[in-house]
Amino acid sequence: MPKKQKENLVESPAPAAVVAPAADDEIKHLVRVMNTDLKGANQVQYALTGIDGIGLRISKIVAKDAGVDPKAVIGYLPDEDIAKLDAAILNIEKSTPVWMLNRQKDLITGENKHLLGIDIELTFKEDINNLKKVRAYRGLRHERGLKVRGQRTKSTGRRGSTVGVRKKK
Repeated sequence: MPKKQKENLVESPAPAAVVAPAADDEIKHLVRVMNTDLKGANQVQYALTGIDGIGLRISKIVAKDAGVDPKAVIGYLPDEDIAKLDAAILNIEKSTPVWMLNRQKDLITGENKHLLGIDIELTFKEDINNLKKVRAYRGLRHERGLKVRGQRTKSTGRRGSTVGVRKKK
């Protein structure tokens, strides 16, 4: 092998954010953010996806907005950085574009919101109940337990004991 190629094969050290800090720092195995317990061994960008309503793209935006390295291990972060993450999550509407929010043009208020945690589930149930109250087609399909989005139902979506086709004798 030529000498120039051997020089290029020298391994570079791993990034500082992924390597564990010194032995005197102890990892927090559970980190509490937005009333959710997150695994402390994960990187910030992956740990934040444990909160309902936050995916990978939103978590990277939140981490950068809080001034925290997205690839840092969340269990080694000081309490001040975790508080910054909490504050950044609360102000997520200001740092993300409108098209990334999960509740655009809310039916009642008309605002653009980003729902997190239990709010997603409660709002979803409330929307379905409103469809049922106004007797909309989608609401009726939800009530009857049928397919809602226009799928075919002749051969799929069957439930119960009599599933199948009779054979001619």
